[in-house]
Amino acid sequence: MQQTISFTLNGKPVKLAVDGDRMLLWVLRNDLGLTGTKFGCGEGLCGACTVVVDREAVRSCAIPVKDVAGKQVLTIEGLGQERLHPLQEAFINHNAFQCGFCTPGMIMNAYALLLKTPRPTREEIIRHMDDNLCRCGSYPRIVQAIQQVAGAMKGGAR
Repeated sequence: MQQTISFTLNGKPVKLAVDGDRMLLWVLRNDLGLTGTKFGCGEGLCGACTVVVDREAVRSCAIPVKDVAGKQVLTIEGLGQERLHPLQEAFINHNAFQCGFCTPGMIMNAYALLLKTPRPTREEIIRHMDDNLCRCGSYPRIVQAIQQVAGAMKGGAR
């Protein structure tokens, strides 16, 4: 059933007439053209579809769009609007990706971690990132990239 859903997406207000039970992932990709958020498993297990909703990492394939009504949604496209975000730069500097498919979800999950814990330990990074899967096995470089940025965001400023 169609309903009007309003939320803030990457800092801009969005108002859509959609089926509120559609998953946020498909609304982002198909209705709004934001294809940086990837479809992986469709079960909320791999992390490829991770976005940040009200400063929390969520799996967009497992959250109905009606559940983000009135909330702040941030995708990989919104993270570095003016220039690359420090996490994006660190992933490049550390070659923290190979095929790049998991990278948007990895970066968004890491961003949510750094919003809550600006200076996480290596163990906290590993524990937080554990449910984001990378088929290429870039985990050591991903952790190094996050460590490079840890502390520099000052609680998410930027």
